[in-house]
Amino acid sequence: MPSESVHLAITSPPYNLGIPYLGYADRRGAEEYLAWLRSVWKELHRVLVDGGRFALNVAPTSIKDFRPIHHDLSTDLRALGYIMRTEIIWYKQTMGRRTAWGSWRSPSNPHIIPSWEYVLVFSKGRWKLDGERSRIDISSEEFQQFSDGFWHIPPERTRKGHPAPFPEELIERLVKFYSYRGNLVLDMFGGTGTVAAVARRLGRHFLSIDSSPEYCQIILDRVRAVSPPPGAEPIPAPTSVLEVTELRPANPARPGARPPSRSDR
Repeated sequence: MPSESVHLAITSPPYNLGIPYLGYADRRGAEEYLAWLRSVWKELHRVLVDGGRFALNVAPTSIKDFRPIHHDLSTDLRALGYIMRTEIIWYKQTMGRRTAWGSWRSPSNPHIIPSWEYVLVFSKGRWKLDGERSRIDISSEEFQQFSDGFWHIPPERTRKGHPAPFPEELIERLVKFYSYRGNLVLDMFGGTGTVAAVARRLGRHFLSIDSSPEYCQIILDRVRAVSPPPGAEPIPAPTSVLEVTELRPANPARPGARPPSRSDR
């Protein structure tokens, strides 16, 4: 990708918990996992424009063996030169299905169940992102609501073949709050294409990357099914999945796994 070409990146990497993603074995040593992500963050820093934003969704992992992975990731990103802007609390309201209470009604060993995830927000180089005022599409009411860092958004219930999809409302808020119409939005762990589909629907260009050909086909179909809003510049629908043969997965799920593919405009 060309340097300084992306205005906003939104992603959630594999959680390293053995989750059954297609095309990727989600189990690495802790240090190997962080080193792998550092290589991704370093490349992202290259392709972001000056003032470009990065919204990283990450969840607290485990209860018994609690790992504050959000602290590890924010430390690594700041060491790579990113400016940390804020952290958003995404409250998912998932307590209804709770079973792991620990010691019930006793201070002996009660458990706190994470009913939230974090969205860590960073900038490259500076706080301000240049853009034309005519390309702003966030309303006054939305701006006031989104600037409160406690976002009460239910999780996505429709899986579309993926174990951990984004809800569209989460992506809509990030795209409107942190980018202009006509900007380029990237998701380097594309999954089933929520970021790409929402970006096109809101009049942004998009690039979605995933190591699974199956997910990339879902992304392609999903993005084709939406259109930019009236009055926005044309964002043509993608015509195919581009297979990037010079890249190889560092941790394939099976021998002979196919190389990463992407759906883009």
